Amino acid sequence: MSRTVLGISAFYHDSAAAMVRDGEIVAAAQEERFSRKKHDPRFPRNAVNYCLEEAGIHPRELDAVVFYDNPLLTFDRIVKNALTVAPNGREEWIRACRSILGAKGRIKTYLRQILGLDPPLLVTDHHLAHAASAFWPSPYNEAAILTVDGVGEWATTTIGYGRGRQIELLEEIRYPHSLGLLYSAITSFCGFKVNSGEYKLMGLAPYGRPIYADLIREHLVDLKPDGSFRLHTERFGYLDSAAMTNESFHALFGGPPRMPESRITRREMDLAASAQVVLEEAMVRLARHARDLTGINRLVMAGGVALNCVANGKILRECGLEGLWIQPAAGDAGGALGAALLVSHQLLEVEPLGNPDGRDRQKGSYLGPRFGTPEILAFLGRHDYPHQRIEDEEERARTIGAALAEGKVVGYFAGRMEFGPRALGARSILGDPRRPETQSLMNLKIKYRESFRPFAPAVLREQVSDYFELEVESPYMLLIAPVRKKRRLPVGSLDPCADDDMLPIISRARSDVPAITHVDYSARMQTVDRERNPGLYRVMQMFYKMTGCPVLVNTSFNVRGEPIVCTPEDAYRCFLATEMDVLVLEKFIVLKIDVEQKTAAKDVRDNYLAQFKPD
Repeated sequence: MSRTVLGISAFYHDSAAAMVRDGEIVAAAQEERFSRKKHDPRFPRNAVNYCLEEAGIHPRELDAVVFYDNPLLTFDRIVKNALTVAPNGREEWIRACRSILGAKGRIKTYLRQILGLDPPLLVTDHHLAHAASAFWPSPYNEAAILTVDGVGEWATTTIGYGRGRQIELLEEIRYPHSLGLLYSAITSFCGFKVNSGEYKLMGLAPYGRPIYADLIREHLVDLKPDGSFRLHTERFGYLDSAAMTNESFHALFGGPPRMPESRITRREMDLAASAQVVLEEAMVRLARHARDLTGINRLVMAGGVALNCVANGKILRECGLEGLWIQPAAGDAGGALGAALLVSHQLLEVEPLGNPDGRDRQKGSYLGPRFGTPEILAFLGRHDYPHQRIEDEEERARTIGAALAEGKVVGYFAGRMEFGPRALGARSILGDPRRPETQSLMNLKIKYRESFRPFAPAVLREQVSDYFELEVESPYMLLIAPVRKKRRLPVGSLDPCADDDMLPIISRARSDVPAITHVDYSARMQTVDRERNPGLYRVMQMFYKMTGCPVLVNTSFNVRGEPIVCTPEDAYRCFLATEMDVLVLEKFIVLKIDVEQKTAAKDVRDNYLAQFKPD
């Protein structure tokens, strides 16, 4: 008899839904992709409906619905935190009560509205859901588990192990001590938005020197040899206010926080580098402790901090692991998947699926909606949009590869949408990495974001070690590795840490694939193989034959402040509003030169960008 479980995460950030049937991941998607509200925390109505449609089931066929968090334990933390900081923290207490006693208290009501019935509703612990999302989709039947984030109910860090149908958490670190909150506090101080700007801090770090690292260790966090830690909470603001930092924190770094959208100074660069060094040190110690505690030399990871791919790369290089696997949707969205897997395997006693080929069970993380030829043709025809239709797969790949080789920027929309924050070649913007101008062009004229932000490479799996110091696959863009020395170019005396002006540094070619080589010669790569994404693999092979380069720039198909596109309409509107040259919608190819003859491009761009606030 089939066993089907719906997992839900909501009400903090990145709400999502996931469907698991007999241990197999059927569907998973974030609500933001449907609502077009970035990091949408609301109940995932659209994502739930999508999962039901993809699974082809009626709500009454669900064996269980499970929420990724335990609201009662979260309320316990909120009450005890309020008593600890009283009489301060009144506004935070009111806000938290509205969430716990309001939205989270109405989960069954939301489900009844969507499903038309009251399904069996369960809850799980937040970090147990993270652990499940890391272990069961991984390639391993036995592994150590490390989860690190801001905070769940009480836990902020856990170490455990998984074996067969069982997961056990062995140790935990509790709120208010949190590596995620430490990194978010520094993110906020540097003028970036919490829960979305942490990756900017990571990208900014190579421009700075870690001159504040000792200050952070001495005054903000006490790191122990086994990876355990305690924050000096008197220097943080999140216990009794909506702010992450306070005046004591500001005094450590010479003044008030950077204002958002203002000029980034040397202080922010150096602070980003310092925060990254301390985080990496803590994560390596935790990974080693997880290995030693469990006696298992394979590690799986989840939680928002596991998206820090620089730290992940250091763990891979320095911890002597036989295997490392990180959940692609490591943040709260992945909690929906973990919750569904947990109930499926432990409560309903479904045996985990085998993996005879040694690969993970995440299906490339292509778990979202797909759009077929009739839907796309109807969309293009309804608006009379100019397009070409190329049925032959080889000819289509050759056309796209040739456009990329000519330096054109391609919006690529094909197959099922990715689950998680990384674009993996289903909803991607592609470019030629050999051209030094590609990075600044795509940042400023297509993504409309900060010029310092690096771009990630997609590389053919067979050629990864020829370009990067990496011998394993990285299909989910969660590992950083150095560019091979033979690929690097001399840059003279231009020091990325010399002054506050980053533009000369950014525009200087540092390798023969300069558009994806960061200032420290690193790259966050995605390895592309025929099995997970045959369409993109075919395009990249064509580009390789034409240019001798098996690498492409791969960035998410969106502009700053907007979620990654979901539908053909989302993709077309983003294409119109940016300076992309080519749009691929499955079998259909649209050229900007044809579109501009019929469209007032500037008006479209201005109206489109006005919808999205900078993240």
